[in-house]
Amino acid sequence: MKAKIFQPARTATQSAPKSKNWRLQFDSVSPKKIEPLMGWTSSTDTNQQVCLNFSSKEEAVSYAKKNNISYVVLDPKKRVIVPKSYSANFSYEKVN
Repeated sequence: MKAKIFQPARTATQSAPKSKNWRLQFDSVSPKKIEPLMGWTSSTDTNQQVCLNFSSKEEAVSYAKKNNISYVVLDPKKRVIVPKSYSANFSYEKVN
């Protein structure tokens, strides 16, 4: 089994900072199939539905090592905020 350990991004409706917990999510092993009548996508692999939440990255890594799960750690990207003034919204040459 392969898994990825990452810190999920916050949803668009949250104004709070990023989630503090880490998630271990299994990759799908079997390919997905399209059901011919309705066109729904299905799979026989139920591990892709399992998400385990941990309070730290170290806990998730130790869980994966203890259960012999090969894993990949995806560190969160740093968000760069470019400071600009409110009047920059109305300038002729906009600053992105």
